[in-house]
Amino acid sequence: MRDYDEITAFLGEWGPYQKAIFFILSLVVFPTGFCGMSIVFVGDIPEHRCLIPGNLNLSEAWINRTIPLELEKGKLQHSKCRRYRLDVIVNLSQTFPDPDSFNMSELEQEPCLDGWEYSKDQYISTIVSEWDLVCDNGWKGPFPMSIFFIGALVGSIISGQLSDRFGRKIILFGTMAIETGFGLLQVFSPNWEIFCILNFLMGLGQISNFVAAFVLGSELLGKSIRISFSTLGVCISYAFGYMFLPLVAYFIRNWQMLLLALSLIGVLYIPLWWFIPESPRWLMLKGRVQEAEAILRHIAKKNGVTPPAVLFNDCELEDMKAKSKQSHSIIHLVKASKIRAITITNFLVWMILSSVYFGLSLNTPNLYGDDYLNCFFSAAIEVPAYVVTWFFLQRLSRRFSLSGSISLAGIVLFFTQLIPSTLSVLSTVLVMIGKFGISSAYSIIYIYCAELYATTVRNMGVGISTTASRLGSILSPYIFYLGSYHEFLPFILMGSLAVSSAILVLFLPETINVPLPDTIDQMQTMKGFKWRNKDKNHIQFYVNGTSREENMVVCKKEEI
Repeated sequence: MRDYDEITAFLGEWGPYQKAIFFILSLVVFPTGFCGMSIVFVGDIPEHRCLIPGNLNLSEAWINRTIPLELEKGKLQHSKCRRYRLDVIVNLSQTFPDPDSFNMSELEQEPCLDGWEYSKDQYISTIVSEWDLVCDNGWKGPFPMSIFFIGALVGSIISGQLSDRFGRKIILFGTMAIETGFGLLQVFSPNWEIFCILNFLMGLGQISNFVAAFVLGSELLGKSIRISFSTLGVCISYAFGYMFLPLVAYFIRNWQMLLLALSLIGVLYIPLWWFIPESPRWLMLKGRVQEAEAILRHIAKKNGVTPPAVLFNDCELEDMKAKSKQSHSIIHLVKASKIRAITITNFLVWMILSSVYFGLSLNTPNLYGDDYLNCFFSAAIEVPAYVVTWFFLQRLSRRFSLSGSISLAGIVLFFTQLIPSTLSVLSTVLVMIGKFGISSAYSIIYIYCAELYATTVRNMGVGISTTASRLGSILSPYIFYLGSYHEFLPFILMGSLAVSSAILVLFLPETINVPLPDTIDQMQTMKGFKWRNKDKNHIQFYVNGTSREENMVVCKKEEI
């Protein structure tokens, strides 16, 4: 019986319609590049110190001496969270006009009881300066990003199942509306708590929108175009959106105006509803054959080809009808041992990749040099990473391409700790190389994951995998807090995690040149690892192959 690719072969692989869909779905991903990462500037911490009220009649010399000096990263700097007791300072200023004539180190200190004074050199305002998210409230600064990823986690869980049940298109535009609508509301957040709630709701839409666009494109485009779409399409579009962020942020230094400008871009996507179709592959599996046939004939017309008089024979229609009655839930991702092994391995690898990727991305303000340029370079380095990924995926196996990319990132991050502090530029270059490797891995794993799962559970499978990645990304804003204990501890942690996941990838089945599975049964036939019972006390591991002893007793653990 013909599979979907054989049935639709008459459309061609790269006609005018496929080119338009390639461009439109790539364009849909553009806002996801800056939606989540806007916190790099919206939540950045300006230079600050305790506010000294102006009604104390202190001279400028005494005001400057009111803030104690502290040793921070080998340099003496004014304290950001402490000041000398103002009542004592006022009395001293009346006795000692010149503060240099008095030893200030002996004075008692107090917290910033009157708030903080923030530098306006880089930002007019951020959420940090808006709601004083510093010192004892410093943990609140990274928290909105963690809550964003918690929203993305919830969105990944529910959107995959909703997409497999109600369709790719409606979820694509529904998540886009969530991302845009709550982004606009966030501009008017009256306090930090409301800002976090809205950031959670934005997270529901952001990653779900990316996954829906990715899956829809994978099912609408031919198998020879899927790799190009995943790397040169959606991933590069995401990178362009990410690059767009520092360009806008450079000219808009107020956090509210920046969010407003970025959110309004989503409104421009409304007309695309009339240009993006539902997935015919999904419609066929749902038994909606007439709708699928109408879309396929429309594509044929746009491509200038004549479709067959009969697209589906009676046998194929009966098979589709039978499949449409099958229901699949999340339990099918762990029910069979082979699929369970794929799901668990994917879960771990995605979680590690996400923690490293977002850990590096959110650390941009801590790198040496200009924040805007560093953010731009961190985004721009992803473009060659995706181009190289596309090149390798045409010729190399999925497993080794993914494992090699992650290994590159892990090894480079380890080397970062060996760079002396006097060579800060070199450290930044190594971090960018690490970002190159992890970005390449991130694009590969989307392709690989989609090829591992069958159509009936593909969106659910990719959704669950991205759910795992959210667990890593939730922790990523706090990874670099470890730097307060040891400067290179974050890089050691990320390097260790990256190398571990590179090893895990080698335990997944290979999918290169393997037809995209449509059903659970087809997924079960994919070559992977096998457990065999050699004798009662020994279990042997096989990789991507079968034993020559065809009659050997199979262990109770079935093929995984």
